[in-house]
Amino acid sequence: MIKYSLKCISCNLNFESWFASSKEFEKLKKKKLLNCHNCNSVNVEKSLMAPSLINNRYNVSKDNEFKKFNKIKKTILEYQKFIKNNFEFVGNNFAYEARSLHYDDKKNKKKSQKGIYGSASKEELKELKEEGIGAQMIPWIEDKNN
Repeated sequence: MIKYSLKCISCNLNFESWFASSKEFEKLKKKKLLNCHNCNSVNVEKSLMAPSLINNRYNVSKDNEFKKFNKIKKTILEYQKFIKNNFEFVGNNFAYEARSLHYDDKKNKKKSQKGIYGSASKEELKELKEEGIGAQMIPWIEDKNN
């Protein structure tokens, strides 16, 4: 695991994020999956970082950060399990399916019995929001144990 200091070029926000490796960072950046949590811009770059000095105090801090990361990862995996068990996967057709459900519900004056999940671009999510269709982007990680 590696932690990078990042900077949003659009709104000048500085923040940190963990990555499996430097290759993983580059892969996510290339696919435009890194975004600023303040302005949602994909114009995010690595920022200057202070080198880490190894000593006993640092090792304790590093261990605590690793424990926090594992706790967050466990929580995300629990959310993913809940979503997989309670929602229908629609793959890359998320925006289309969300519109279908939304407008069918309005027309028939009823609520769908089962929600959906899948993939959508940031632009598609923005358009859905403008149409009054509720959708959220959540982090999704591969569970290598399953």
